Amino acid sequence: MWTPVLTAILIITAIALAAGLLLSIASGRLPSDSNSVIGKVDALLPQTQCAQCGYPGCRPYAEAIVSGEAAINLCPPGGDATIQRLAELLGREPEPLADPATTVAGVAIIDESRCIGCTHCRNACPVDAITGAHQYMHTVIRSECTGCELCIAPCPVDCISMVLAA
Repeated sequence: MWTPVLTAILIITAIALAAGLLLSIASGRLPSDSNSVIGKVDALLPQTQCAQCGYPGCRPYAEAIVSGEAAINLCPPGGDATIQRLAELLGREPEPLADPATTVAGVAIIDESRCIGCTHCRNACPVDAITGAHQYMHTVIRSECTGCELCIAPCPVDCISMVLAA
C-alpha cells in the first residue's frame, strides 16, 4: 500500500532535485541580468532627478549608461566622486565631467521680499533644498542646492534666481 506512494514521492523528489541542479548550473553560465547592473548604476547616482545629464531622471540615465548610449560623466550633481564610482563598477576609465559649463557653479536664491509662499518651488525641488510653509516666505538651503534650476520655472512671481556658489 505505501510502496506506490513512496515510489511516487521519490520520483517527484528526484525530478525536483534534477531540475534545481540544472537551473543552478544554467544561472551560473548565463550572462547576468542587465537590470541588476542598471539598479547598481542607478543606486550610485545622486537621485536628484534634475535632468542636467540630458535624461529625464536618474533611472533613464542609468539605463543609457548600461546600454552604452551615454557616457558616465554627464551628472553634474554627482560630480567626480560619482564618475569614479561608476567607472569602478563598470570597469571603465574615469573621465572628467563632460561639460565644465554645466557643473554646479550656482545655487538658487529667493528674493524673500517678493516670495508669496506658494510652495511651487519647494515642490519642484528634487533635493528638498527649499524650506518654508504655505503662505510664508521660503528660503534655499545653499549647502543642499544642486543648481538644477528646476525651481525657477514654477515660480509665479519670478523671485528665484541663480547666483555663484560661495
